[in-house]
Amino acid sequence: MARGSTRPTSRDVAQAAGVSQAAVSLVLGDKWRGRVSETTAERVREAARDLGYRPNLAARNLRLGRTRTVLLVVPALTTEFFGGVYTGAARVAARHGFGVVLYPSPEGVGPARDPFASAQAALDGVIASSMAADALSAIRGDQLPLVMLDSDPRGSHGAVTVNLDIKDGARQVADHLLALGHRHFLHLAADVPSWTFEVRAQELATRVAAVTGTTLRTVAAPISIEGALAATEAALTGPDGPRPTALVCDDDKLAAGAYKALRRLGLRVPDDISVTGVDDLGLATALDPELTTVRLDAETFGERGMAALLAVLEGRTPQEGDIPVELVVRGSTTRTRA
Repeated sequence: MARGSTRPTSRDVAQAAGVSQAAVSLVLGDKWRGRVSETTAERVREAARDLGYRPNLAARNLRLGRTRTVLLVVPALTTEFFGGVYTGAARVAARHGFGVVLYPSPEGVGPARDPFASAQAALDGVIASSMAADALSAIRGDQLPLVMLDSDPRGSHGAVTVNLDIKDGARQVADHLLALGHRHFLHLAADVPSWTFEVRAQELATRVAAVTGTTLRTVAAPISIEGALAATEAALTGPDGPRPTALVCDDDKLAAGAYKALRRLGLRVPDDISVTGVDDLGLATALDPELTTVRLDAETFGERGMAALLAVLEGRTPQEGDIPVELVVRGSTTRTRA
Protein backbone atom coordinates (compact mmCIF):
# COMPACT_ATOMS: atom_id res chain seq x y z
CA MET A 1 0.00 0.00 0.00
CA ALA A 2 1.38 3.43 -0.92
CA ARG A 3 2.67 5.62 1.91
CA GLY A 4 0.08 8.13 3.06
CA SER A 5 -2.90 6.14 1.77
CA THR A 6 -5.76 6.19 4.26
CA ARG A 7 -7.63 3.14 3.04
CA PRO A 8 -6.18 -0.13 1.72
CA THR A 9 -7.71 -1.48 -1.47
CA SER A 10 -8.43 -4.96 -2.78
CA ARG A 11 -5.39 -4.50 -5.04
CA ASP A 12 -3.22 -4.02 -1.93
CA VAL A 13 -4.65 -7.23 -0.44
CA ALA A 14 -4.03 -9.12 -3.69
CA GLN A 15 -0.41 -7.95 -3.81
CA ALA A 16 0.19 -8.86 -0.16
CA ALA A 17 -1.34 -12.31 -0.59
CA GLY A 18 0.23 -12.96 -4.00
CA VAL A 19 -3.12 -13.58 -5.70
CA SER A 20 -5.38 -11.86 -8.23
CA GLN A 21 -8.00 -9.26 -7.29
CA ALA A 22 -10.61 -11.74 -8.52
CA ALA A 23 -9.42 -14.24 -5.91
CA VAL A 24 -9.64 -11.55 -3.22
CA SER A 25 -13.21 -10.78 -4.29
CA LEU A 26 -14.17 -14.46 -4.16
CA VAL A 27 -12.67 -15.03 -0.72
CA LEU A 28 -13.97 -11.86 0.95
CA GLY A 29 -17.36 -12.39 -0.68
CA ASP A 30 -17.40 -15.93 0.77
CA LYS A 31 -17.74 -17.49 -2.70
CA TRP A 32 -14.31 -19.11 -2.88
CA ARG A 33 -15.22 -22.73 -2.17
CA GLY A 34 -14.45 -24.88 -5.17
CA ARG A 35 -12.65 -21.98 -6.87
CA VAL A 36 -9.59 -21.35 -4.70
CA SER A 37 -7.90 -23.53 -2.10
CA GLU A 38 -8.42 -23.27 1.67
CA THR A 39 -4.75 -22.29 2.00
CA THR A 40 -5.15 -19.44 -0.48
CA ALA A 41 -8.37 -18.28 1.15
CA GLU A 42 -6.70 -18.12 4.54
CA ARG A 43 -3.75 -16.20 3.05
CA VAL A 44 -6.15 -13.62 1.62
CA ARG A 45 -8.02 -13.28 4.91
CA GLU A 46 -4.76 -12.87 6.80
CA ALA A 47 -3.53 -10.19 4.37
CA ALA A 48 -6.85 -8.33 4.72
CA ARG A 49 -6.58 -8.44 8.52
CA ASP A 50 -2.97 -7.29 8.51
CA LEU A 51 -3.75 -4.38 6.20
CA GLY A 52 -6.98 -3.47 7.97
CA TYR A 53 -8.86 -3.84 4.70
CA ARG A 54 -12.63 -3.34 4.75
CA PRO A 55 -14.57 -3.88 1.53
CA ASN A 56 -16.77 -1.08 0.26
CA LEU A 57 -20.04 -2.82 1.06
CA ALA A 58 -22.22 0.00 -0.21
CA ALA A 59 -20.70 -0.16 -3.69
CA ARG A 60 -20.74 -3.95 -3.75
CA ASN A 61 -24.36 -4.10 -2.63
CA LEU A 62 -25.40 -1.66 -5.35
CA ARG A 63 -23.73 -3.92 -7.91
CA LEU A 64 -25.39 -7.04 -6.52
CA GLY A 65 -28.79 -5.48 -5.88
CA ARG A 66 -28.56 -6.58 -2.25
CA THR A 67 -28.74 -4.83 1.09
CA ARG A 68 -27.05 -7.67 3.04
CA THR A 69 -29.62 -7.08 5.76
CA VAL A 70 -31.81 -9.76 7.33
CA LEU A 71 -34.88 -9.27 9.54
CA LEU A 72 -35.31 -11.49 12.60
CA VAL A 73 -38.97 -11.51 13.66
CA VAL A 74 -39.61 -12.75 17.21
CA PRO A 75 -42.26 -12.38 19.89
CA ALA A 76 -41.86 -9.48 22.31
CA LEU A 77 -38.53 -9.86 24.13
CA THR A 78 -39.98 -10.92 27.46
CA THR A 79 -37.43 -13.69 28.04
CA GLU A 80 -33.74 -14.09 27.41
CA PHE A 81 -34.37 -16.97 25.00
CA PHE A 82 -34.95 -14.81 21.92
CA GLY A 83 -31.99 -12.65 22.91
CA GLY A 84 -29.91 -15.82 22.55
CA VAL A 85 -31.50 -16.54 19.16
CA TYR A 86 -30.49 -13.05 18.00
CA THR A 87 -26.93 -13.47 19.32
CA GLY A 88 -26.46 -16.71 17.39
CA ALA A 89 -27.98 -15.33 14.18
CA ALA A 90 -25.92 -12.13 14.34
CA ARG A 91 -22.70 -14.09 14.92
CA VAL A 92 -23.14 -16.10 11.72
CA ALA A 93 -24.37 -13.06 9.79
CA ALA A 94 -21.31 -11.01 10.75
CA ARG A 95 -18.98 -13.70 9.42
CA HIS A 96 -20.65 -13.32 6.02
CA GLY A 97 -20.93 -9.54 5.92
CA PHE A 98 -24.63 -9.40 6.79
CA GLY A 99 -26.44 -7.35 9.40
CA VAL A 100 -29.46 -8.50 11.42
CA VAL A 101 -32.33 -6.21 12.33
CA LEU A 102 -34.27 -7.50 15.34
CA TYR A 103 -38.01 -6.92 15.11
CA PRO A 104 -40.09 -7.98 18.11
CA SER A 105 -43.81 -8.16 17.38
CA PRO A 106 -45.20 -5.46 19.72
CA GLU A 107 -47.98 -7.61 21.14
CA GLY A 108 -45.85 -10.76 21.42
CA VAL A 109 -47.92 -12.46 18.74
CA GLY A 110 -50.21 -11.13 16.07
CA PRO A 111 -50.05 -8.32 13.51
CA ALA A 112 -47.30 -5.74 13.70
CA ARG A 113 -46.63 -2.38 12.05
CA ASP A 114 -44.39 -2.45 8.98
CA PRO A 115 -41.02 -1.00 10.10
CA PHE A 116 -39.96 -0.38 6.50
CA ALA A 117 -41.38 1.64 3.65
CA SER A 118 -40.86 -1.50 1.60
CA ALA A 119 -39.53 -4.63 3.25
CA GLN A 120 -38.75 -6.16 -0.14
CA ALA A 121 -36.54 -3.21 -1.04
CA ALA A 122 -34.85 -2.99 2.36
CA LEU A 123 -34.16 -6.66 3.11
CA ASP A 124 -32.54 -9.72 1.59
CA GLY A 125 -34.48 -12.21 3.71
CA VAL A 126 -36.38 -12.93 6.90
CA ILE A 127 -36.00 -15.36 9.81
CA ALA A 128 -39.20 -15.63 11.83
CA SER A 129 -40.41 -17.48 14.90
CA SER A 130 -43.71 -19.23 14.36
CA MET A 131 -44.91 -17.50 17.56
CA ALA A 132 -44.77 -14.20 15.64
CA ALA A 133 -45.80 -15.53 12.23
CA ASP A 134 -48.78 -13.20 11.87
CA ALA A 135 -46.39 -10.24 11.83
CA LEU A 136 -45.07 -11.46 8.48
CA SER A 137 -48.18 -10.39 6.60
CA ALA A 138 -47.85 -6.83 7.91
CA ILE A 139 -44.23 -6.49 6.80
CA ARG A 140 -44.75 -8.59 3.66
CA GLY A 141 -41.95 -10.79 4.90
CA ASP A 142 -43.60 -13.87 3.44
CA GLN A 143 -42.76 -12.48 -0.02
CA LEU A 144 -39.02 -12.61 0.72
CA PRO A 145 -36.66 -15.58 1.19
CA LEU A 146 -37.96 -16.87 4.51
CA VAL A 147 -36.73 -19.28 7.18
CA MET A 148 -39.24 -20.27 9.86
CA LEU A 149 -38.17 -21.23 13.37
CA ASP A 150 -40.23 -23.63 15.50
CA SER A 151 -42.66 -24.25 12.69
CA ASP A 152 -44.49 -27.27 11.31
CA PRO A 153 -42.38 -28.32 8.31
CA ARG A 154 -45.47 -29.77 6.63
CA GLY A 155 -47.29 -26.42 6.46
CA SER A 156 -44.63 -23.77 6.83
CA HIS A 157 -44.67 -20.49 4.89
CA GLY A 158 -40.89 -20.60 4.73
CA ALA A 159 -38.53 -22.01 2.17
CA VAL A 160 -36.90 -23.83 5.10
CA THR A 161 -37.84 -24.66 8.68
CA VAL A 162 -35.34 -24.91 11.53
CA ASN A 163 -36.59 -26.64 14.64
CA LEU A 164 -35.45 -27.66 18.07
CA ASP A 165 -36.29 -31.28 18.84
CA ILE A 166 -39.04 -30.16 21.18
CA LYS A 167 -40.90 -33.44 20.79
CA ASP A 168 -37.93 -35.25 22.29
CA GLY A 169 -37.85 -32.67 25.09
CA ALA A 170 -41.44 -33.50 26.02
CA ARG A 171 -40.57 -37.20 25.85
CA GLN A 172 -37.63 -36.73 28.21
CA VAL A 173 -39.81 -34.86 30.71
CA ALA A 174 -42.56 -37.49 30.63
CA ASP A 175 -40.16 -40.42 30.91
CA HIS A 176 -38.29 -38.78 33.79
CA LEU A 177 -41.47 -38.20 35.80
CA LEU A 178 -42.95 -41.60 35.00
CA ALA A 179 -39.72 -43.27 36.12
CA LEU A 180 -40.06 -41.42 39.43
CA GLY A 181 -43.44 -43.06 39.93
CA HIS A 182 -45.70 -40.14 39.00
CA ARG A 183 -49.06 -41.09 37.59
CA HIS A 184 -51.20 -37.95 38.02
CA PHE A 185 -50.10 -35.00 35.91
CA LEU A 186 -51.14 -31.39 35.49
CA HIS A 187 -49.95 -29.72 32.28
CA LEU A 188 -49.64 -25.93 32.55
CA ALA A 189 -49.79 -25.11 28.84
CA ALA A 190 -48.78 -21.83 27.22
CA ASP A 191 -51.87 -20.01 25.98
CA VAL A 192 -50.23 -19.29 22.60
CA PRO A 193 -51.47 -20.75 19.30
CA SER A 194 -48.14 -22.14 18.12
CA TRP A 195 -46.96 -25.40 16.62
CA THR A 196 -44.17 -25.80 19.18
CA PHE A 197 -46.65 -25.86 22.07
CA GLU A 198 -48.99 -28.22 20.21
CA VAL A 199 -46.12 -30.68 19.76
CA ARG A 200 -45.27 -30.56 23.48
CA ALA A 201 -48.88 -31.23 24.46
CA GLN A 202 -49.31 -34.10 22.00
CA GLU A 203 -46.10 -35.87 22.99
CA LEU A 204 -46.76 -35.49 26.73
CA ALA A 205 -50.27 -36.91 26.29
CA THR A 206 -48.95 -39.83 24.21
CA ARG A 207 -46.22 -40.79 26.72
CA VAL A 208 -48.51 -40.53 29.74
CA ALA A 209 -51.35 -42.47 28.08
CA ALA A 210 -48.97 -45.34 27.33
CA VAL A 211 -48.76 -46.12 31.06
CA THR A 212 -51.76 -47.62 32.82
CA GLY A 213 -53.33 -45.85 35.77
CA THR A 214 -52.29 -42.36 34.70
CA THR A 215 -54.27 -39.12 34.49
CA LEU A 216 -53.39 -35.91 32.67
CA ARG A 217 -55.23 -32.60 33.00
CA THR A 218 -54.30 -29.52 30.97
CA VAL A 219 -54.90 -25.88 31.86
CA ALA A 220 -53.80 -22.94 29.73
CA ALA A 221 -52.11 -19.77 30.97
CA PRO A 222 -50.50 -16.70 29.42
CA ILE A 223 -46.70 -16.87 29.53
CA SER A 224 -46.42 -14.67 32.60
CA ILE A 225 -45.80 -15.29 36.27
CA GLU A 226 -49.15 -13.75 37.20
CA GLY A 227 -51.04 -15.82 34.62
CA ALA A 228 -49.35 -19.03 35.71
CA LEU A 229 -50.02 -18.30 39.37
CA ALA A 230 -53.74 -17.79 38.78
CA ALA A 231 -54.11 -20.84 36.51
CA THR A 232 -52.22 -23.15 38.88
CA GLU A 233 -54.15 -21.96 41.92
CA ALA A 234 -57.48 -22.44 40.15
CA ALA A 235 -56.53 -25.91 38.90
CA LEU A 236 -55.40 -27.18 42.30
CA THR A 237 -58.34 -25.81 44.28
CA GLY A 238 -61.00 -27.19 41.93
CA PRO A 239 -62.85 -30.50 42.33
CA ASP A 240 -61.55 -32.15 39.15
CA GLY A 241 -59.95 -35.56 39.63
CA PRO A 242 -57.06 -36.64 41.84
CA ARG A 243 -54.50 -34.08 42.95
CA PRO A 244 -51.51 -34.21 40.57
CA THR A 245 -48.10 -35.17 41.89
CA ALA A 246 -46.31 -33.67 38.87
CA LEU A 247 -46.78 -30.26 37.26
CA VAL A 248 -45.37 -29.99 33.71
CA CYS A 249 -44.92 -26.39 32.55
CA ASP A 250 -44.39 -25.29 28.93
CA ASP A 251 -41.96 -22.56 29.97
CA ASP A 252 -39.69 -21.66 32.89
CA LYS A 253 -41.66 -18.45 33.50
CA LEU A 254 -44.83 -20.52 33.87
CA ALA A 255 -42.99 -22.70 36.37
CA ALA A 256 -42.00 -19.64 38.41
CA GLY A 257 -45.65 -18.59 38.64
CA ALA A 258 -46.60 -22.14 39.58
CA TYR A 259 -44.05 -22.08 42.42
CA LYS A 260 -45.77 -19.03 43.90
CA ALA A 261 -49.19 -20.66 43.66
CA LEU A 262 -47.95 -23.86 45.31
CA ARG A 263 -46.45 -21.95 48.22
CA ARG A 264 -49.71 -20.05 48.72
CA LEU A 265 -51.51 -23.39 48.87
CA GLY A 266 -49.04 -24.77 51.40
CA LEU A 267 -47.58 -27.31 48.98
CA ARG A 268 -43.85 -28.03 48.90
CA VAL A 269 -41.72 -28.54 45.79
CA PRO A 270 -40.81 -31.35 45.21
CA ASP A 271 -42.08 -33.18 48.34
CA ASP A 272 -45.76 -32.61 47.56
CA ILE A 273 -45.53 -31.94 43.84
CA SER A 274 -42.72 -32.13 41.29
CA VAL A 275 -42.38 -29.28 38.77
CA THR A 276 -40.66 -29.10 35.37
CA GLY A 277 -40.10 -26.30 32.86
CA VAL A 278 -38.73 -25.66 29.38
CA ASP A 279 -35.94 -23.29 28.20
CA ASP A 280 -33.37 -23.39 31.05
CA LEU A 281 -33.39 -19.63 31.50
CA GLY A 282 -31.33 -17.97 34.21
CA LEU A 283 -34.57 -18.01 36.19
CA ALA A 284 -34.37 -21.80 36.46
CA THR A 285 -31.46 -21.70 38.92
CA ALA A 286 -32.82 -18.64 40.74
CA LEU A 287 -35.83 -20.64 41.90
CA ASP A 288 -35.66 -22.61 45.14
CA PRO A 289 -35.44 -25.51 44.69
CA GLU A 290 -33.70 -25.14 41.33
CA LEU A 291 -35.90 -26.14 38.40
CA THR A 292 -35.71 -29.36 36.42
CA THR A 293 -36.12 -28.11 32.85
CA VAL A 294 -35.45 -28.82 29.18
CA ARG A 295 -32.41 -26.89 28.01
CA LEU A 296 -32.93 -25.28 24.60
CA ASP A 297 -29.76 -23.96 22.96
CA ALA A 298 -31.04 -20.57 21.81
CA GLU A 299 -27.75 -19.42 20.27
CA THR A 300 -27.37 -22.58 18.19
CA PHE A 301 -30.99 -22.10 17.13
CA GLY A 302 -30.19 -18.62 15.85
CA GLU A 303 -26.98 -19.79 14.19
CA ARG A 304 -28.79 -22.56 12.34
CA GLY A 305 -31.56 -20.18 11.29
CA MET A 306 -29.11 -17.69 9.81
CA ALA A 307 -27.03 -20.43 8.15
CA ALA A 308 -30.21 -21.80 6.56
CA LEU A 309 -31.16 -18.39 5.18
CA LEU A 310 -27.68 -17.89 3.72
CA ALA A 311 -28.00 -21.30 2.06
CA VAL A 312 -31.34 -20.29 0.53
CA LEU A 313 -29.89 -17.01 -0.75
CA GLU A 314 -26.96 -18.88 -2.32
CA GLY A 315 -29.02 -21.74 -3.77
CA ARG A 316 -27.52 -24.36 -1.45
CA THR A 317 -29.29 -27.08 0.56
CA PRO A 318 -29.44 -26.12 4.26
CA GLN A 319 -28.36 -28.46 7.03
CA GLU A 320 -31.09 -30.93 7.92
CA GLY A 321 -32.18 -32.39 11.25
CA ASP A 322 -33.64 -30.92 14.41
CA ILE A 323 -31.39 -29.37 17.06
CA PRO A 324 -31.03 -31.70 20.09
CA VAL A 325 -32.39 -30.63 23.48
CA GLU A 326 -31.46 -31.86 26.95
CA LEU A 327 -33.38 -32.43 30.18
CA VAL A 328 -31.45 -30.89 33.08
CA VAL A 329 -32.51 -32.58 36.31
CA ARG A 330 -32.39 -30.41 39.41
CA GLY A 331 -34.11 -30.24 42.76
CA SER A 332 -37.70 -29.62 41.67
CA THR A 333 -38.44 -33.25 40.86
CA THR A 334 -38.32 -36.32 43.07
CA ARG A 335 -39.91 -39.73 43.48
CA THR A 336 -43.58 -39.54 44.37
CA ARG A 337 -44.56 -40.58 47.87
CA ALA A 338 -47.75 -42.11 46.48
